[in-house]
Amino acid sequence: MKKSLVLSLFVVHALNASGVDLGQISVEDSHTKETIKDVASEDIKSADLGEALMKNSASVAIVRRSAISNDIIVRGQKKDNINVTIDGAKVCGACPNRMDPPISHILTNNVESIDIKEGPFDMSEFGALSAGVTIYTKEPQKGFGGEIDVNYGSFNFQKGALSLYGGNDFIKVLLSASKEKGEQYKDGNGDTLAQQLANIVTGTPSAGTIYQPKYADMDAFEKDTLMLKVLITPSQNQELKLSYTANRSTNILYPSSPMDADYDDSDIYNMEYAIKNLGDFSQKLTLQIYKSQVDHPMSNQYRQGALKMGVMKHWLTTEMTGVKIKNSFEVANTTFTIGLDYSKRNWDGSYYMNNMPFAKQLKSINDVDTQNYGVFLQANKTIGDWVLDGGIRYDSTEITHGGVEIDREYDTILASLMATYNLTDNSKIFAGVGKSARVPDGRELYFYAKEGVLNGNPNLEETINYEIDLGFKSSFEDGFLQAKLFYSQLENFIAYNATSTTFENVDASLYGIELSGSYFLSESLFVDFGLAYQKGEKDTPLIGQTDVDLPEIVPLKLNATINYAPSQSLTFKAQLIAASAWEDFDSDNGEQYIPEYGIINLKATKRFDNGLEVTLGVDNVLDKAYAVSNTYKDLTLITGGGDAMLLNEQGRYGYVNVKYKF
Repeated sequence: MKKSLVLSLFVVHALNASGVDLGQISVEDSHTKETIKDVASEDIKSADLGEALMKNSASVAIVRRSAISNDIIVRGQKKDNINVTIDGAKVCGACPNRMDPPISHILTNNVESIDIKEGPFDMSEFGALSAGVTIYTKEPQKGFGGEIDVNYGSFNFQKGALSLYGGNDFIKVLLSASKEKGEQYKDGNGDTLAQQLANIVTGTPSAGTIYQPKYADMDAFEKDTLMLKVLITPSQNQELKLSYTANRSTNILYPSSPMDADYDDSDIYNMEYAIKNLGDFSQKLTLQIYKSQVDHPMSNQYRQGALKMGVMKHWLTTEMTGVKIKNSFEVANTTFTIGLDYSKRNWDGSYYMNNMPFAKQLKSINDVDTQNYGVFLQANKTIGDWVLDGGIRYDSTEITHGGVEIDREYDTILASLMATYNLTDNSKIFAGVGKSARVPDGRELYFYAKEGVLNGNPNLEETINYEIDLGFKSSFEDGFLQAKLFYSQLENFIAYNATSTTFENVDASLYGIELSGSYFLSESLFVDFGLAYQKGEKDTPLIGQTDVDLPEIVPLKLNATINYAPSQSLTFKAQLIAASAWEDFDSDNGEQYIPEYGIINLKATKRFDNGLEVTLGVDNVLDKAYAVSNTYKDLTLITGGGDAMLLNEQGRYGYVNVKYKF
């Protein structure tokens, strides 16, 4: 069997500088962007896109909060420091406690590809500080066909998905729907989510957060989705895309928090019109209009405290509306893209007791609007063995409060330049410098606790990232090797101060190294790996504190995979995910020591000529008890008389997926 056949079965290189391998995918890299393809076909174990990325990328971690809907960390940063878009539409979660992060509003079965853009090198998006994650959903096709997926896994995980497509040269339609649910998983110690909580808080002042006996064994989540896409091509140079995505999640348990999500509903509406070859100064003109909205009530109705004190509910909504116009053209052998970018986010939240508003109708987030106007220019030029990519962006942002707090305005000029030099046809070096920024969000500026105390800081400045990236990549007959270094100087980093229970600005530095590679041992066997390490420190401690460690800096992490394809229809995969102990942590703000871990995942797939495909897999084969994320107090977490509750990952998890394409 030729190597080209094996390449069609497996990824031959991991994500550039992040070691991503999502099974049968291909990856395209430009040093600042990694494109992961065919996600829907390969990430079949879970709908949780964050977990899929963490499992397969050395430089992506998750903040484990529940069995699903987990947040991601890229290069030691999370939340608004990462910009997430779905088909170009910016989506924000409504929960200030990150129960519904942006990446949770799309499921793996609807994802075609993902771009991970590390660093400050994408000028087309507002607010991408450390990275941008751009998710592209599946597209409709000509003809008629579809796919049926049925998945069953440990802890009674059940999933069914159906997609249908049809159309001709003028119009194409795709309809996709899925339904899934799962019981509480057990960790390597055999404890469910409810039992992990009880082990921590029994006999402590936090005992009221234990689940009531009648809810102690309830399911961990239920999730339904629907996606409709219409592609209209009125002529060869015109294209209109219309899409609607609905996500309905019910009763998602968050055992390490005092509340669970009653439900989490999101709707994403998107329209994109593109026209090509309008003239010498318009190779492609694109207009996009989108709207996303999230409805998220959370409460303690399943906890013991609700029996004595009543049901506390925190109900939040958010809505994002955006318009973007981009025009690409070529002048003097240089490709330019110029664009205008507008977005407006509204965020609102209120407290309720037994379904009645708090006294004076106390709002946690009072009708906060974040309105941004941006203009950007990006350019690409090749000069001999050099490739230059650069850009500049100007943003004007106004954040207004619906109550008595002061409004804020931010104006910023950003820029970046990446230079690549081709040493040979197979080897290159690259270096880049850039400046990116993100403004504080409504929670960081204006959040009120249920006691009526302002926990936000209306005086926060925006965070500026000055970054340098260096690296090389060398490809050879049987594989490739790549290394990448980065250093970030963070001006006015927004950090949580647990001593004063508010946010403050502090200057900080962050640096890291990322290695990735792949090597063919034979025509049917190859290995790939990704290794990532970051280190971050504040220049000075926060007010009233002594620790200078930056939070959320994941320790040294390794992803290594052995891939074996004895035939085109049969593939095997054995994966090791390991991390060193979490010894550098922000102890003043709730983080704690976490031991090292190493787990093994196995997967086998058989494809039949009739369109049937069967996959068997086992994750955490040795049933290890381990944790991957720390307990930074920017989230409201339960304590048991000492450290905050650390939520363990799943124990041994077996699954089978049956897919039929027609």
